[in-house]
Amino acid sequence: MPATMSPARPPAPSAAPSQATHSVTALTQMPVYGAIACDLFCAVIDNFGDIGVCWRLARQLTSEHGWQVRIFVDDLHAFKKLCPALEVERSRQAVSGIVIEHWREPAHVGDTLEVADVVIEAFGCELPHVYVAAMARRERAPVWLNLEYLSAEDWVADFHLRQSPHPRYPLTKTFFFPGLGAGTGGVLKERHLDAARAAFEASQQMREAWWRHATGQPAPHPDATVISLFVYENPAVDSLLEQWRDSPTPIELLVPEGRISGAIAHFFGLPAFPAGSHAERGSLRAHALAFTDQPGYDALLWASHLNFVRGEDSFVRAQWAARPFVWHIYPQADDAHLPKLDAALAHYAAPLPAAARAALARFWHAWNGVGQPDWADFQHHRAAFEQRAVDWGQELAALGDLAGNLAEFAKSQLK
Repeated sequence: MPATMSPARPPAPSAAPSQATHSVTALTQMPVYGAIACDLFCAVIDNFGDIGVCWRLARQLTSEHGWQVRIFVDDLHAFKKLCPALEVERSRQAVSGIVIEHWREPAHVGDTLEVADVVIEAFGCELPHVYVAAMARRERAPVWLNLEYLSAEDWVADFHLRQSPHPRYPLTKTFFFPGLGAGTGGVLKERHLDAARAAFEASQQMREAWWRHATGQPAPHPDATVISLFVYENPAVDSLLEQWRDSPTPIELLVPEGRISGAIAHFFGLPAFPAGSHAERGSLRAHALAFTDQPGYDALLWASHLNFVRGEDSFVRAQWAARPFVWHIYPQADDAHLPKLDAALAHYAAPLPAAARAALARFWHAWNGVGQPDWADFQHHRAAFEQRAVDWGQELAALGDLAGNLAEFAKSQLK
């Protein structure tokens, strides 16, 4: 692309491209002047968090900021779980106005490599060397951002927007840190999200329809506590299931099919717990849900009174759902994840009364391998947790959303 132009992203070709063009390709469509072109690189390390964050960011930059976005991703099968319209056999295609390319290191791309105005290297995935070289040849160097993982730790504000020069080329990379506190990039939140949640909460018809679609059954009795369970494998789950079984009030458990499904099946004495399954013991009734796209997951959070979430993407969505939640942070060697868990608690739980704050910390720690979860203790403070969930969403929104903050910074660098 000419260095002075911001190219439009064309629709996907009508047939899958040849294997010779399956990574970085030259585009020939006329540019849309004034639109910012963005290339976003994502390597799927584990589960769906990396591509989940990137897909949300790409959609938001496209729909709310008018950017022309192209995603390079190395695992289309994982991506398809979140984007059912994706065709995994195609190396290049467009979905929702976003060009998606299967990222493989090209053997040769010629001399006409296209480089965008803004290049986002998600989670330190390391750009292809040939692309970096093309960035350096561009008449005007692109804005190069390294989108980091979300952390609530205090040091994040000190490193947010810190720059690092390339050792060989006249290029500078800027580190962009999501965070839960002032001085960070914030977290992703679409402009329409609060209104969509409010509409769902206000409409019994919408909630009933969601239950029928998701579980094949009617919505539960109002006295039931609805809990979603989207977590990694967890040895504490058996204890919690037993407590829910013996609960004085009914528990409706919604379990997206995944890594915890085997433990749920074992508890109920079943060979498996695939999507569409139902099981009941004592006060506990569980429903296995099919893996859903991202808007569907938001509705699951809204339909629940309490959400167990994991990793980064579902952790963020649970905060916008304005419901109490329990975070299963991605486990790391030598318990390196626990200080990160405590940092999130420090932001989220600080205004709670002392007893409620301590109960929440105990429960989160137990769910992350330190002690045993005490459901009665947690339930005792449920009213305080519910109010805090609402207040926290308003506090977090005051930071601005990640896509908006990123777009504003990039535009300031392009002037």
